[in-house]
Amino acid sequence: MRVFSPLLINTPDIELWPGGLLRARGNHDARALSRARHVLRRKRDGRYLAADLPEGVLPLVHRLFHEPGIDAALDALDHAGLRHHRLLHVGVDRVGTLPLARLCERLDALGIDDDYGQRSGLALVAEPDWLAFAGVDRYRRPLWLHVDAARGWTHLRAAALRDGVVLEAISGYRSHDYQLGIFERKFARGLTLEEILNVNAAPGYSEHHSGLALDIGAPGEPPAEESFEQTPAFAWLQSNAGGHGFVMSYPRDNPHGIVYEPWHWRWQPAR
Repeated sequence: MRVFSPLLINTPDIELWPGGLLRARGNHDARALSRARHVLRRKRDGRYLAADLPEGVLPLVHRLFHEPGIDAALDALDHAGLRHHRLLHVGVDRVGTLPLARLCERLDALGIDDDYGQRSGLALVAEPDWLAFAGVDRYRRPLWLHVDAARGWTHLRAAALRDGVVLEAISGYRSHDYQLGIFERKFARGLTLEEILNVNAAPGYSEHHSGLALDIGAPGEPPAEESFEQTPAFAWLQSNAGGHGFVMSYPRDNPHGIVYEPWHWRWQPAR
């Protein structure tokens, strides 16, 4: 079994990023990040909270130990070495999921109740407690996926390249907080909840939360546009993606009421 390294270790409020993958936002951060084994990053806004240095945890914000979720993040940090050891020496580590209680409270505040799931046929999706590094996306950002989807994406992209087709990842895993941020920004632009739900799955209902889905593009093509279906990349995916475990989630007239998304593909384990 191929092991993907490094890993993103996930907690409800804070992500633990491996050192070397995040860009510094100032001289102080640059010095800390250059030596960090892990960086604690707040999920709701991407703020760097602390650097895990060989000599201990260095706070990058005032009152670090009052941050929501910091205890869970530090507990995960304590166990990070054990997780890496299991993956490196045993080759396996179970992917668990994070609790949904915090998300449900925030959905209530948005006015999204259980009826949304029943109407759309979509289920709440828990976030994995760790994700594998699957290279970088079109924008040179780290691409995080469930370890099985990461392996599948690597094989899918390599197979396409052998046939002369270049596939680009546009995005992979997205946290609940990321999806909530989309809604907040669109509310600020004056859109209604109904208008947003016509285009975006409600926070917690997106397949991206699982790390099993990714948006795929082709060089020179705009991201996440229906025009992707006219590309050789899409034609290749239609013929070959299924053999690598990927399916298109939202074809035309899909039962979930989500707009046609020829760019959105999900890794589906063999049954």
